[in-house]
Amino acid sequence: MLRFLRFALVLTLLPLVGATAQENKPHVVLRTQLGDIELELDPGHAPATVANFLRYVNGGFYDGGAFSRTVTMQNQPDNLIKIEVIQANINPARKAESFPAIPIETTNVTGLHHLNGTISMGRNAAKDGNTSEIFICIGDQPELDFAGKRNPYGQGFAAFGQVVHGMDVVKKIQMSPAEKQKLVPAVGIVSAAVVVKVK
Repeated sequence: MLRFLRFALVLTLLPLVGATAQENKPHVVLRTQLGDIELELDPGHAPATVANFLRYVNGGFYDGGAFSRTVTMQNQPDNLIKIEVIQANINPARKAESFPAIPIETTNVTGLHHLNGTISMGRNAAKDGNTSEIFICIGDQPELDFAGKRNPYGQGFAAFGQVVHGMDVVKKIQMSPAEKQKLVPAVGIVSAAVVVKVK
């Protein structure tokens, strides 16, 4: 019951991001140490996830965060189902200020899919909630959708937008030096900001 109350709380934020109008798609630029990545968010299909992400963006949580994980075809030898993504986290100094997790908006509900350039939310340890970890797909990743086989739960992840500029930066991050899946050093996020305001 508590998690659904939290979900309802997030839904109260939707008018602030124009989520009731599908044509209103805010853009967010992640300025990284290797270049800018511009995202187009989809509140019409994934309203709660977009609202959650924008809480962290507008609160400055990603400023000083980093892309810390890269998953390539070569560095996941123990996974039968392989994927390609890069993953980012908020500024670790802000971790204690994180908002409560929200229920996952699964792809069978939203109609979105994990395609090349899709941005999606990672799950928390409870396996059924999203917090602040984000990842970007390199290539189509259907096994991250609902009923996909990448994880044992079958819920998949919550896709909520798309890279519209900067896939070259995404690929540069993916190919940066790493120890297994850990980027060494991590690729810092200088800032994250909404650049196209919802009308």
